[in-house]
Formats: sequence, C-alpha cells, structure tokens
Amino acid sequence: MKRLLDFLIALFALLILLPVVIIVAVLIRLKLGSPILFTQDRPGLNGNVFKMMKFRTMLDGKDKHGNLLPDDERMTKFGAFLRSTSLDELPGLFNVLKGDMSLVGPRPLLVQYLPLYNKEQARRHNVRPGITGWAQVNGRNAISWEQKFKLDVWYVDNQSFLLDMKILFLTVKKVFIREGISAEGEATMSLFEGNDKK
Repeated sequence: MKRLLDFLIALFALLILLPVVIIVAVLIRLKLGSPILFTQDRPGLNGNVFKMMKFRTMLDGKDKHGNLLPDDERMTKFGAFLRSTSLDELPGLFNVLKGDMSLVGPRPLLVQYLPLYNKEQARRHNVRPGITGWAQVNGRNAISWEQKFKLDVWYVDNQSFLLDMKILFLTVKKVFIREGISAEGEATMSLFEGNDKK
C-alpha cells in the first residue's frame, strides 16, 4: 500500500509542480551553470546503492590541487535558498517513481558511511529511504548523528500511514519556517566518522 501511495502522490506532485521544476532548472542553469542535476550514489533499501537526484546547489570551485573546496565556500546565496526551501529535493520525486525512495523514510546518506554503522544504526536500511523523515522533522541537520540515527531506527519500528501523514505535514511546516537546515558552523552537516570506539 505504501509503495502505491508513494507512486501516486509523487506523480501527482510532479504534475502540479512541473512549472516550478522548470523555473528552478532554468535558474540553476543561468546562475550555477551545468549540470543542473546533482546525482550521487546513495544506499537504499537493504543497503542497495542507487543514483539519488537533487537540484544542484553548489559551484564546482576547486583548489590548486584540483580538490573541491569546502561546502561553505562553494555554496551560493541562491543555492542556500534552494536548500532552505527544499526546492533542491524536487528531483527526488523521480527516485520515488522509480522505487528507489519513498516519500517518507530515513534520509539516504553517503555510501562511505555503510561500514561505519553499528548493528542498530544499520537497521535504518530496513526500509526505503525517504525524501523526508522522522529525523528531518525533529531537527534535520541541527541534531547530532547519534540522535539522527536513533530517530531513523525509531521510524523503522513504528512506521504507519498516520505517522507518514504526520511527517509530511510537519515537513511542510519546517520548510516554511526554514528550521534545522544546517549544523552549527557547517554549510550542511559534518561528516559522520563512525561511532566512539572507547
């Protein structure tokens, strides 16, 4: 049932938001250049890797060694606006249509984190990742990794239609008040470096 609802809602949302998608794509092309989309390998259901799509929000600035500059140096005001309004997430609806993602679920993180999770944290991959999730409406990037993973696993154990509706409603609210967009002192979120081995 959840997969069917995901597909129908994502399809309806894309049809309704198509003018917005086109306008954002044109503005990205004018302000940030090509490519318009940012794609990256992310682990999905059962840790299977897929290509996640988002609108591009950063420049491709590199240092003299050819390495990308830190996020805060590549982020533009326009890119920050796209993130704060979650407009950069709109292409994720295509991932939902394909079945890689759900509307609601733990956010898909970096593939490099897979070997760093403990057994409990890894359970976040027992469901499809989501465009939004329980952690996103309870702090987003302003909470610690430990808190985020606990919220993700709590969702896995307590998911239901009513909870998903609540999360979608709270997501819209969070977008309007633009809360928890980034961690303190970070353009987005600091890298997860594993659990304390002490």
